Amino acid sequence: MSEPLAITPSSDVAFTAAVKAAQQARGSRQAYARVEARGGFRTELTPDFVQFLGGIDTAFLATANAAGQPYVQHRGGPKGFIRVLDAHTLGMADFSGNRQYITVGNASENPKAFLFLMDYTHRRRIKVWGELSVVEGDADLVARLMPEDYGAIPERALLFKVSAWDINCPQHIPQKIDAPLVAAALQEREARIAALEMEVARLRGLVGTADAAGM
Repeated sequence: MSEPLAITPSSDVAFTAAVKAAQQARGSRQAYARVEARGGFRTELTPDFVQFLGGIDTAFLATANAAGQPYVQHRGGPKGFIRVLDAHTLGMADFSGNRQYITVGNASENPKAFLFLMDYTHRRRIKVWGELSVVEGDADLVARLMPEDYGAIPERALLFKVSAWDINCPQHIPQKIDAPLVAAALQEREARIAALEMEVARLRGLVGTADAAGM
């Protein structure tokens, strides 16, 4: 009778033998072994992931060339610029930039990629492992991925096939508030101050009228 096949936890995409040895040496292996016993990281894009993705405008996309030389590129756009295409696939339009094409070149020889998604306002981050493919010449797909009323020029589509994802704790994440949110809060405060000043002036007027009448 053959031995049952061992199920590889999805977290092995990050927890290689070398990483597990480092965890063992530094006392965290037992905790992450429990994660592995539950199957590892999540692999399907859940509703809470979709909600998180719809609220962020900042991401970092990491690739590496065939020799293993890494490269990290900032990706930004309107909130929700990264789209969920199905339970395992993300997509985004590749906007025209400085035309170095390092990410495009890396993906052509090494599809392994990593997305680091940041929400500074709420101090949340999600790590996503997968494979990146570059889609050229598909105008319908690019139109589907292009954010509405956004002035950037799309050149192609990028598809990210998700292998696993995990949520980091908020430790050490600085809280940064988006400028439009700050501007809206300041505008609301100024309007409130103006209303209070008008009310103070009205009440002072009533008091002055009463004093003049000898009341």
